[in-house]
Amino acid sequence: MPRIDHVLVIQNLAESRSHAQRIIADNRVRMHQGNDWRIITKPAYDVTEDALLEVIASDTDKFVSRAGIKLAGALTHTQLSVSGLTCLDLGISTGGFTDCLLQNGATHVVGVDTGSGQLHKRLLDEPRLSLFENINARYLDEVSLSDAWREIYPDASAISHDFDLVVADLSFISLTKVLPIFAPLEDSKPLLKNGAHLLALVKPQFELSAQALSKAGIVKNEDDYVIVQANILQSCLDNSFTVLDYFTSPITGGDGNKEFFVFAQYQI
Repeated sequence: MPRIDHVLVIQNLAESRSHAQRIIADNRVRMHQGNDWRIITKPAYDVTEDALLEVIASDTDKFVSRAGIKLAGALTHTQLSVSGLTCLDLGISTGGFTDCLLQNGATHVVGVDTGSGQLHKRLLDEPRLSLFENINARYLDEVSLSDAWREIYPDASAISHDFDLVVADLSFISLTKVLPIFAPLEDSKPLLKNGAHLLALVKPQFELSAQALSKAGIVKNEDDYVIVQANILQSCLDNSFTVLDYFTSPITGGDGNKEFFVFAQYQI
């Protein structure tokens, strides 16, 4: 018999095997057995293709990924309105942050990711999104973004670099390695408008050394969160950002790690 994560896709209850595995991990999949419903917790559980399955509704369904829930909570916490803003999304991945921004009225989002082929199909034809893949945010600047724009959109008008807001959800790199791209330089145009905002997810597991993590990649000592915060705040200060707030993300990371947001304003 096939695995339940495969059957969920067959029955159009999940978009992919990986999506099926995520909703199973969230205890949102149940199967009818006899007169009762049973929560299935293992994606390798064998079922028939016609098994009576159900996915329990969740706020997560509002966005293309859990990241949208994180950013929505952060926008509520900061009371930041993104309506009418032009936004830069670093580490767009499947598009959770971008989806949240667009649903909240952003005029346009430029999404950048070092990978490719990850964007959720719901956003592929979104006219308010310009996607740039295979670009490392650490080396992004006005010139590289313009070059990428001309290559991907040769018939379009020039890209505006006057972003009102930058959001970031980066993995396998410290945020302190990326913030320097916004430091004003004499020979290039800054990516952000003066007064623009930064709302970036801070993932401590990528800000600390491997020795600070368990074998499962979880931060072992909560005292290290203070070190992470100090490093992030200093990096903001070094790169023309005034920190307005630093707070806990409304939900944990997919691996269970505690995460944070830094909210800052660009001032040059």
